[in-house]
Amino acid sequence: QVQLVESGGGSVQAGESLRLSCTASGSTEYRNSMAWFRQAPGKEREGIAAIRTDGIFSYVDSMRGRFAISQDNIKNFLYLQMDSLKPEDTAVYYCAAAAAPKLCTLREYDHNYWGQETQVTVSS
Repeated sequence: QVQLVESGGGSVQAGESLRLSCTASGSTEYRNSMAWFRQAPGKEREGIAAIRTDGIFSYVDSMRGRFAISQDNIKNFLYLQMDSLKPEDTAVYYCAAAAAPKLCTLREYDHNYWGQETQVTVSS
C-alpha cells in the first residue's frame, strides 16, 4: 500500500509562489508515477502534471510554464513549484500515485492512491 501526505499549502497574494510537497511511503511497486491534481470551488478535479519514476513528465498545457513538477525518489518526495500564482489557482491540491508501470498519466482513474489534500488560497 501507499500513503501520501501533502504539505506546503497556504494563503498567498497574487504573483507569489508556493511549493507543495507530497511525502510518499509504502511500496514503490505501487507508485510508478505520481501526479498533482487540484479542485477549485464548484469545479471538477483537474490534472496539473505527472512524473514517472524515470523522470518522464507531462503537463496539462494550461499549467505549463507557471507550474513545475519534480521528485526526489531517494527521499520519496514529490514537489509542485507554483509561480506567479493567480486567484483562479485557489483550490485544494492533491498528489496521487499510479501503480501501473510505464504510465505518465493525468487521468484520475489511473491513480490508485490519493493524498488528503492541501488548500491553496490566492488573493488579489
